[in-house]
Amino acid sequence: MSETPTLREVIDALDALWPRARAEAWDAVGTVCGDVPNPRARVGRVLFAVDPVQEIADEAVALGADLLVTHHPLYLRGTTSVAADTFKGRVVHTLIKHDIALHVAHTNADTADPGVSDALAGALGLRVLGPLVPDAGDPAGRRGLGRICALDPPLTLAEFAERAAARLPTTAQGVRAAGDPDQRIGTVAVCGGSGDSLFADVRAAGVDAYLTADLRHHPASEAREHSPLALVDAAHYATEWPWCEQAAAQLDAVAERHGWELRTHVSRAVTDPWTAHAPAAP
Repeated sequence: MSETPTLREVIDALDALWPRARAEAWDAVGTVCGDVPNPRARVGRVLFAVDPVQEIADEAVALGADLLVTHHPLYLRGTTSVAADTFKGRVVHTLIKHDIALHVAHTNADTADPGVSDALAGALGLRVLGPLVPDAGDPAGRRGLGRICALDPPLTLAEFAERAAARLPTTAQGVRAAGDPDQRIGTVAVCGGSGDSLFADVRAAGVDAYLTADLRHHPASEAREHSPLALVDAAHYATEWPWCEQAAAQLDAVAERHGWELRTHVSRAVTDPWTAHAPAAP
């Protein structure tokens, strides 16, 4: 007979999927608010989203969720106040008033197996070959940052950029590409979120193209001067949203194994901060 799990049981399941110890030292992951020790705190609905912003907190309330799981932290650099006259404080107040817990899986989800970049590769129809930056603590060689992938069959850079624009969530930025539009792309490195710190690893991997987010002028320009590596730049939110669907499916599988009466939902709200785009005149 199925039963609604306690908040403690669900948090333990999330920690098993994305152990907090695997997060970067600067990161802020784990449970932000929620009465975890209370055995009467139960979780029947879970909402997954990228950003813990007010729009998502309101969606969790409207859904009747008991738990909100986000990829981005609410308090990455810490705080001395959760007063409701700040937007982060309002989020906390909204969640607590409606008995909704908040849990964050950030860099510990980036390097997981499967992780954020696996979900990104799946959305783009890429075949994952291995991590871009392997986790030295994983003897199986499956965990790590980013993924090296095969594109079967190869596409031109223009076609691959169009595929990314069609398959990732629609954002004002869309998708930009750097390189010869007719260049054939057969291998791709991907990294969900900001990935311009990994250019050396991408070049070492010998791939044809690199898809990530938040590419800045100088790192991108220097990367293009170093090699014929093609670059595909998508919105940060868009490259990480596919993880929400993957994560929800992972929790669904845990619930099924335990016989839990639990439903997962994925927010479709686009929380990318950019809301308009004006293309340059020809």
